[in-house]
Amino acid sequence: MFPKLEGQIAPRMKFRGKEVLAWSLNNYLGLANHPEVREADAQAAKDWGLGYPMGARMMSGNTVFHEQLEKELAEFVNKEAAQLLNYGYQGICSIIDAIVDRKDVIVYDAESHASIVDGVRLHMGKRFVFPHNNIENLEKQLERAKRITAETGGGILVITEGVFGMSGNMGLLKEIVELKPKYNFRLLVDDAHGFGTMGETGAGAGEAQGVQDDIDLYFSTFAKSMASIGAFVAGKKEIIDFLFYNVRSQIYAKSVPMPLVIGALKRLQLLRDKPELRENLWTIVNALQKGFRDNDFNIGSTNSPVTPVVLNGTVGEAANLTMDLRENYSIFCSVVIYPVVPKGSIILRIIPTAVHSLDDVELTITAFNAIKKKLDEGYYKEQHLVEFSE
Repeated sequence: MFPKLEGQIAPRMKFRGKEVLAWSLNNYLGLANHPEVREADAQAAKDWGLGYPMGARMMSGNTVFHEQLEKELAEFVNKEAAQLLNYGYQGICSIIDAIVDRKDVIVYDAESHASIVDGVRLHMGKRFVFPHNNIENLEKQLERAKRITAETGGGILVITEGVFGMSGNMGLLKEIVELKPKYNFRLLVDDAHGFGTMGETGAGAGEAQGVQDDIDLYFSTFAKSMASIGAFVAGKKEIIDFLFYNVRSQIYAKSVPMPLVIGALKRLQLLRDKPELRENLWTIVNALQKGFRDNDFNIGSTNSPVTPVVLNGTVGEAANLTMDLRENYSIFCSVVIYPVVPKGSIILRIIPTAVHSLDDVELTITAFNAIKKKLDEGYYKEQHLVEFSE
């Protein structure tokens, strides 16, 4: 039912038995197969096994390594404290649930990740959505929220993303922060795609826009730049202390296994101490996005590594085009179609990494020129699937 990429995580993997150039992995810094990471993961599994520690953090699942990881994460993103989370999706849902009650109002970006939307659905109070990165409309929603909280005595929580995973553009954090004095809200930023890739040190979109100190709760996952499993949230100590005792998905769940904690410490060390990983990533990002723009492809307003190539076509054309790209041009990337995007639109999402090469970029631009020509000529309108070689 779902496609299978097989082999070691790398720019070139196997799909249906043939080698393809993979642009669909969020392995931004190439850490998934970094030799130091593989060694740390293997040694930690040998030393500790996957069972330790047993139990939830507050009962019997805490260790000095869990606390060390939280301390180093907080320092890296310039916050007072951090909480380690088992999973990103589950974690942010529970955080939203924990920090608001029925007297509070949530205002969130319309293109927020599904995990944020699901977290907002748990809220028993009012919630308002603003069109993506529309600061004028955000202010209108804040006016509505302020009128409500004046009566309820509650607060306002604004939620957005540091980097939006589909469009690749950053949330307008600087402009949002400028509204804080007037509307007295707290800001939660999901920076899953920004952590490790954006900013001078890789501390994320807040650092890149010079407003990291104004983000009340900074959230990110380990599933992107850290190439692992888990997540964290960071902020003022009093808020994080509250979350430790109120985030239900952590209170009632087994602690993160030790190999994942030890592995995260090694990944964070490399992310922090090897800026050349991020520099390599941006070399590929800049070459790829320039190549697309120079060849008249629409990649939207991305200002991050996420590179969406927007084409016009039906769902059927998207299926044929994707099959052709994978089977005959050996390019594997993610395809996004209706209802995620409007009818008549196709997005081929490219995720560059530090371990791709400039030759990979050139090959990809050539292939995309070929499939775009076919699309424009109506080649993919045929009702049968395109032919491919075995």
